[in-house]
Amino acid sequence: MTLKTSFIVLLMVFLNQTAVLSQEYKAAVFNQNGKTLPYRILLPEAYENNKSYPLVLFLHGSGERGNDNELQLFHGSKMFLDSKFREKNSAIVVFPQCPKDSYWATVEKNSSTKFSYFEKPKNNPTLSLVEGLLDQIILKYGVDEDRIYVGGLSMGGMGTFELVYRNPNKFAAAFAICGGAHPKIARKIKNPVWRIDHGDADTVVPIEFSKAMVSALIENKANVTYNWYPGVQHNSWENVFADPDFLPWLFSQKK
Repeated sequence: MTLKTSFIVLLMVFLNQTAVLSQEYKAAVFNQNGKTLPYRILLPEAYENNKSYPLVLFLHGSGERGNDNELQLFHGSKMFLDSKFREKNSAIVVFPQCPKDSYWATVEKNSSTKFSYFEKPKNNPTLSLVEGLLDQIILKYGVDEDRIYVGGLSMGGMGTFELVYRNPNKFAAAFAICGGAHPKIARKIKNPVWRIDHGDADTVVPIEFSKAMVSALIENKANVTYNWYPGVQHNSWENVFADPDFLPWLFSQKK
């Protein structure tokens, strides 16, 4: 098989996967002050207006940025479509898509592997849109406000830390996969229950960023579970999504 043929096969697999996911996750666009944020939403199979459901907000990585309102589903969305999961956990799941020229978190990238995080993150218009979307979802649908969860991978893991920093009492649990933040924010983000995962061979976002956050959260008496995966590179989300304890852990959390 030639390189060109392999690329075509992979592209077809990707397009087929996103087409299937797109049928389940309904497309919508959030508007606020002239700015827009595309997102996909998954409702419980037997959704009822008069019931309250847990809500999961998932922040994708930098490679899934854009405005097609599909690419953000590439990692993680299949977990919530599992029939056994949906039978046990009626939940609302939201995947917003970050614009190509934006970032979920306030960071400075100094080289291919060096990030600088802010002790007091600056104004972040993209996260302001995410917050507006979250408020709209809560008003529009039946959301159990004691069971709102947020998490993401890579850029989305960084955005998770910052979103909790901006809303320290909003979430019951948060998970950050191969992300990072400034350890000084740990004091303000200690309220949710945390899970932090990272591969120790990650050359894109070094594991030291997650280790620093775990140490700072523990120092601030936060409830944090963490996993370091030996020999795993930047795709440590695959380990997390394959962990049978991950979703039960998430949905067992309540404020």
